[in-house]
Amino acid sequence: MALLAPPPRPPRVATGDNDGLRRMHLRLWQISMSALTVFVTAWCCTLGAIPAISSLMVAKHVLVAVLVQGLGVDAADAVAATGERGA
Repeated sequence: MALLAPPPRPPRVATGDNDGLRRMHLRLWQISMSALTVFVTAWCCTLGAIPAISSLMVAKHVLVAVLVQGLGVDAADAVAATGERGA
């Protein structure tokens, strides 16, 4: 019966890019802009039907933009353009 050797270890891969406080700053910015958007939308809703509809339409787009930025959809473009991660 032949003895099998275990496979070689995989190469070490960095698990973090050591971005310091940049990611935390981005998350705090996202939370504050989302809260500001919600509060301004709520205030506009007290002004009447037309300002409420307009503010809800704008708030939807602002909140989706903040979400997409947080998901990093444009990260591949930033890596291709600058050669480094983030932004």
